[in-house]
Amino acid sequence: MKNKKSTQFYMRIVHRYLGFFLAGIMTVYALSGVVLIFRTTDFLKTENLENKKLQPSLTINEVGKALKIKDIELVKAENSIYYFKNGSYNTQTGAAQFTSKKLPVVLDKMTHLHKATTNEPLYWLNIFFGVSLLFFAISSFWMFLPKTKTFKKGLYYTLGGIILTLILLFV
Repeated sequence: MKNKKSTQFYMRIVHRYLGFFLAGIMTVYALSGVVLIFRTTDFLKTENLENKKLQPSLTINEVGKALKIKDIELVKAENSIYYFKNGSYNTQTGAAQFTSKKLPVVLDKMTHLHKATTNEPLYWLNIFFGVSLLFFAISSFWMFLPKTKTFKKGLYYTLGGIILTLILLFV
């Protein structure tokens, strides 16, 4: 009679080695996730003075799109120069000068990866990582035998986590 391996055996193996394999990317997502919480602040950002040549005679909204400045607002306009928060645009020459705030290169790359969409070449990595995290959540129930005290206690923690999640989502 063959000694057939259980589902628990295989779940534990895949959980273990997938965890080791994804340790690096999990660190990247953890750090970039924390940094993204502060994206509306200047936390860890440095100021950079930038000069760009745009087409002349743009509207302030077109200037905002060209410079990738969200919610740009015209502060004042005089002598064919638009002044906006942290910069200016000359409507005759198309010269734009503005101050941008950017994260350090490594953190910027990490947060860019974290926010990837289907327009990004590595969006499949986000899908793989998301599916892997889902697998980790599900496979964790195969780490201990259902009859053990640890498993039963784990179910209480799971219930607490589900309740906390529902409270955060709906309250």
